[in-house]
Amino acid sequence: MLDIIAVPVIASLVFSILEGYKQIAKKTKHTEDMLRLIPVVAAALGIIAGIVCYFAFPAIIAANDVLAAALVGGASGLSATGCNQIFKQLTKYTRNTNEEQSDGV
Repeated sequence: MLDIIAVPVIASLVFSILEGYKQIAKKTKHTEDMLRLIPVVAAALGIIAGIVCYFAFPAIIAANDVLAAALVGGASGLSATGCNQIFKQLTKYTRNTNEEQSDGV
């Protein structure tokens, strides 16, 4: 049971780092280019975190070798990007619904 705890840990870690990355990207003149790289950065951070977990905390990651740990980490990192999109779409939907309700009144 303990061997799957790495997935949400890696996802939340990558999500937090990506929020900082987005804040830095917004302050540069290459914002659009940097924002396009978010999935690649998320996967790379996840792979690194998966490999670190494999060697430092092997009991918390469901992997028998380094390649499997990298795949678990990469998938966890990409899931952080998906979580971000869920929040983004929900807030967009809420904003649009509120605007429609205020227009109809």
